[in-house]
Amino acid sequence: MKRELQREVRDEHDIRNALAWADALIRRGLHAGPVRLSLGRPRRSLDQNSLLWPLLTDISRQVDWYGQRLTEEEWKDVFSAALKKQKVVPGLDGGFVVCGQRTSKMPKALFSEMIELIYAFGAEHGVKWSKQDGSRQ
Repeated sequence: MKRELQREVRDEHDIRNALAWADALIRRGLHAGPVRLSLGRPRRSLDQNSLLWPLLTDISRQVDWYGQRLTEEEWKDVFSAALKKQKVVPGLDGGFVVCGQRTSKMPKALFSEMIELIYAFGAEHGVKWSKQDGSRQ
């Protein structure tokens, strides 16, 4: 099992501490072979993820999309594709495939944009939000 180590950096003081922390970990790990060091932004929060699914459920139950009812997963694909302006390619056996963005890899800010996109879409399509999301009624 891969163990992921993380350290959040917010200011100059954190930079010095993070560099010392990374240096110590890398030196300890080098005996087993090359060590990979990555930088990134914090990904979506658990609260954001918990909000996403009730919103998608409400939309899937209330919105017909070109004569079809889509599942929560399909709506998630629709919204993430719209947000990222993703590429669509022909499938191997017909149909189309959206190449793309996994929401689990989205930074918090981008995930927030997706939630706002869902709310805007819902407002345009008369979606009544359930009480599950705890935020907007």
